[in-house]
Amino acid sequence: MKTYLECWTAAAKSLFSQALAGEPELTESLPKPMPAGVFGFSATLAGDLTGSLSVLLDASLLDSPLVGEGMDQKTGWGELLREVADAAAGELLAATGSKCRVTGFDELGAQSKVSCAFQLQSSERTWSILVLDEVRSGKSEKIASRPSAPAQQAVPVSPPSINPGIELLLDIELEASLRFGCREMPLGQILDLGPGDVVQLDRHVADPVDLVVGDKIVARGEVVLVNGNFGLRVTEVAAPRKRLESIRCLF
Repeated sequence: MKTYLECWTAAAKSLFSQALAGEPELTESLPKPMPAGVFGFSATLAGDLTGSLSVLLDASLLDSPLVGEGMDQKTGWGELLREVADAAAGELLAATGSKCRVTGFDELGAQSKVSCAFQLQSSERTWSILVLDEVRSGKSEKIASRPSAPAQQAVPVSPPSINPGIELLLDIELEASLRFGCREMPLGQILDLGPGDVVQLDRHVADPVDLVVGDKIVARGEVVLVNGNFGLRVTEVAAPRKRLESIRCLF
């Protein structure tokens, strides 16, 4: 069965090549001593899996603008690794059905324990990345601590009533899109955009994104990576009446 670390590795290889300048390649390697001044981050998980996965990075990465020119490199690496941790949870759900989520993400100091090592290699140089995997299954603890409940007879639940005529619309295909954020820009700046430029949006990478139908927000959630494609794990859903209102602007 696929582990969280395996899902993290796949997500990191994919997102690093997409998000980092020069599209460096992440490959597994033998652990090597890290130079002084390392930095890192630790993701805490809850759900079917619990524990933490910590990533320690070569300090010289802070001298290379891999996460974008003019951006604080440590902050950028933190945002990218948080995105990788969330994407790994989505990969794990798709591959095994195990549900977990990142409940904490903290900056990490030096550590001596290592589970595996990687090399991030660009056309010019190579950096070391160390990972400590302390993620464990949380199912046994949940089952052991759950009090036994008396058997109850299942009570049928009536489906919510739908107004007459709505059934005719249920098979209509609508175009849905994800909105990551927005920004107002002068026309001159838009015309000056070129390859490699970065446009900063009004939303933090950890904030939920909007699922939009027409011009209405029908749900919000977290971006995940599922079989190499971006997906949305829904955390908030608008009331059915609000969702139906999104149809009005399409006709």
